[in-house]
Amino acid sequence: MSSICIKAGKRAYEIIMDGGFQFDRITTYFGPATGPRWLIASGFDLTLLKEGVLGCAKAVHLVGASAGAWRLAAWLQPEPENSYRNLMESYIGTTYRRGDTPVDVLDSLKSIINNYVEDDALPFALGNKKYRLAIITARAKNLVASELKWVQQLGLGMCFLFNAVNRSYIHDFAERVVFYNGPKPPHFCLVPGFQGRFIRLNEINFKYALMASGAIPLVVAGIKNIYGAPNGIYRDGGLIDYHLTHNYSQTDDDIILFFNHQERIIPGWLDKRLTYRRPNADILNNVLMIHPSDTFIGRLPGGKVPDRDDFVLFIDDPATRIRNWWEAVRCAVPLGEDFLELVESKKIRNVLEKIEVK
Repeated sequence: MSSICIKAGKRAYEIIMDGGFQFDRITTYFGPATGPRWLIASGFDLTLLKEGVLGCAKAVHLVGASAGAWRLAAWLQPEPENSYRNLMESYIGTTYRRGDTPVDVLDSLKSIINNYVEDDALPFALGNKKYRLAIITARAKNLVASELKWVQQLGLGMCFLFNAVNRSYIHDFAERVVFYNGPKPPHFCLVPGFQGRFIRLNEINFKYALMASGAIPLVVAGIKNIYGAPNGIYRDGGLIDYHLTHNYSQTDDDIILFFNHQERIIPGWLDKRLTYRRPNADILNNVLMIHPSDTFIGRLPGGKVPDRDDFVLFIDDPATRIRNWWEAVRCAVPLGEDFLELVESKKIRNVLEKIEVK
């Protein structure tokens, strides 16, 4: 099983090594804001969907920002596997041209969302009793809210510098706003220390929340004044919550499932270059993380996971990018089956490692 690596936080490690792991222990499945890298999670997601292993005893929370929210939103649809595949088709097939503006890119995102989330299916999605979606967005503040490129660049530059000093300063430039479905907000929104707001999803704001969650600063135009939420410009949720920034467990026996494209866990979008920035160990206590192995990545086209730079690299040759991305999806098909086999055979204990926070 060299295609995946499995790591666990302290409590999750104890549960699994004691032989107590069951899928019903998974109370949250988290989708990080990884851009096109989410395509590597497709085989894992589709296997879990097909086998129906999550949310059997009680509803499981699907929490994500940006691409993470997009892929998880497909889980709520009446035909989730078809919806997920429609998302892949639209996402991979979207092309861009030199000179495209942030408004042009936003229009393409609208088209992608409309192709896999049907308006008529929204009541079903909102009433889904198996899966509860939480879409993380960032309501921009001060200069970061400007749609003038140079002003927004200045604001993001200041945000980067302040964030490098202390991550808490990020909240001076953006406010976390979580859009959720279900009878009550997810637990992490209600604990002391949560900074932000939570807004209930409805048929009017569902797609706008999804668009906002993927509105990358400088690249995509922001979403203005989402229905039911405070007025303002909403941008990519990964600005604040790129990977894990909360302890999503409600009890000591909960397990938080997390598929990531890499071993390193990065709190916020602006922390990517800050190699010293890591999440606190207690945040990872109940986390079970799966990520592709170096051997697997070496088999991908170009020996790397698809990323947003591919749009630029292949701007004049989109056919090659599209072909590479579909090949990456094909390679990722067995990842979920590999994981389920390890769980069912209990061999997961033989390969499990502890998450190291350095």
